Amino acid sequence: MQQQHRFSFAISMAFACGAFGTSVNALGADDLHQLKLDLQAGKTTATQILQQYQARSDKFNPQIAAVSAVRAEAKQDAEQADKNKNPRLILQGLPIMVKDNIAIQGMPTTAGSLALANNIASSDAFLVAKLRAAGAVLAGKTNLSEWANFRSTKSSSGWSSVGGQTRNPYNIKKSPCGSSSGSGAAVAAHLIPAAIGTETDGSIVCPAAVNGLVGLKPTLGLVSRSGIVPLSHSQDTAGPMTLTVRDAALLMNVIVGSDVNDPATQAADQHTTDFTQGLDAQALKGKRIGIVSKLVKGYDKETLALFNRSVAILKAQGAIIIDKVEIPHMDAAGKDEYTVLLYDFKSDLNTYLANTPMTVNNRTMVEVMAFNKKNAKQVMPHFGQEIMQQAQAKGPLSEKAYLDASERAKRLSGPEGIDAALKQHQLDALIAPTTGPAWDINYKKGDVISGSASSPAAIAGYPHLTVPMGLVKGLPVGLSFFAGAWSDASLLKMGYAFEQARPALPAPLLLK
Repeated sequence: MQQQHRFSFAISMAFACGAFGTSVNALGADDLHQLKLDLQAGKTTATQILQQYQARSDKFNPQIAAVSAVRAEAKQDAEQADKNKNPRLILQGLPIMVKDNIAIQGMPTTAGSLALANNIASSDAFLVAKLRAAGAVLAGKTNLSEWANFRSTKSSSGWSSVGGQTRNPYNIKKSPCGSSSGSGAAVAAHLIPAAIGTETDGSIVCPAAVNGLVGLKPTLGLVSRSGIVPLSHSQDTAGPMTLTVRDAALLMNVIVGSDVNDPATQAADQHTTDFTQGLDAQALKGKRIGIVSKLVKGYDKETLALFNRSVAILKAQGAIIIDKVEIPHMDAAGKDEYTVLLYDFKSDLNTYLANTPMTVNNRTMVEVMAFNKKNAKQVMPHFGQEIMQQAQAKGPLSEKAYLDASERAKRLSGPEGIDAALKQHQLDALIAPTTGPAWDINYKKGDVISGSASSPAAIAGYPHLTVPMGLVKGLPVGLSFFAGAWSDASLLKMGYAFEQARPALPAPLLLK
């Protein structure tokens, strides 16, 4: 959860020439798509690829704390992929990491908290099982903001008692944003070619944006949450964090689908498609795209100049830009959101904890808070647990206050919000800066975010794609595309066309 609740969640213009993400790997490939081609052409092996990324992680992870756990069986899986080659498997032999609130069999699922250090998964999360079935080599876990950044109003993104402080590869003094901090930093630093994050409000798109990545928060119900430590069933979803739009689409082809254990995914199979189809540099031609006025306010002049340059690129690619679009009821939906999340967090976490292995001693939110207080030097050295305390004070999900807030939040953000704006102007998508450039890591101040486009789509449960625009003072800034439910494939097409047209993004200095 991005720290937007305090809460309503250049330009140095020095762009590098050449391909996105300067080629830094010995094998000459940075992204999943190219690695897949290299594997198929026999230019490399799954074992070599894994060894290469593990070597990079050994070298750079001590500086950025993006990877929290390495999976011991990954080497064996890579060797097996080399022995039993199957070109029909979308991700065969390609290493992937997942955020450490997502279960991998045999590994702890900690949500960044020492309270869950003994939460050893007996089975894979549904999406992890799908990754495994597609031939991916599950290389390990990435660090995150503890409890998905929903423990304290003064938290610092990327810090957890399990993994320490994740840092931004573009400047290690800067925040990686959260809560999928490790997933963002690990991919940006080329410690892994792609990773899976989760989002309640901003936790995929913000760390993707400030780490110079593509991030997609899918439509709620397109990707199963089974086996994922919850924050809110009303808004939680998992999604890809990658170097390119094509890679995000590739991962979507694997992880989407209906799951009987997650009722929200009942319609997912009906909306499953080949997300890589239609990725065309001409996909913006004739698209009507609206600039959300309120989501462009509050940024520094360099970020605004970069955004205006990006809008000019969209126009040059044939998009029809509609300025000064308003999404009705944004503030009202945001107020109800926080109420809903507090109720959901208590209920959903208690249900999850009650079903953890008996090796987990902290089986309710009350017990987690007691653990935090008892182990405050390790768990709360920088910030407390005010949000947990607020959540614990809430009643059951049957209370009228919850039911009313939940109904209003969905209605005002969806049908009467985003949908209304799209219909009024006959738009294909809405855009805004995803957020500003990364801020200083400062435990006294906590996160200091200059702006965010995440809340409307997060509350509504609609898809949200961020694609890098460029750098502001050496730090990445992303462009957000969002629209109505099940428009994921359409957003990927528009994002791909923008990505192909805009100047390439320099790699982090850490890699040079």
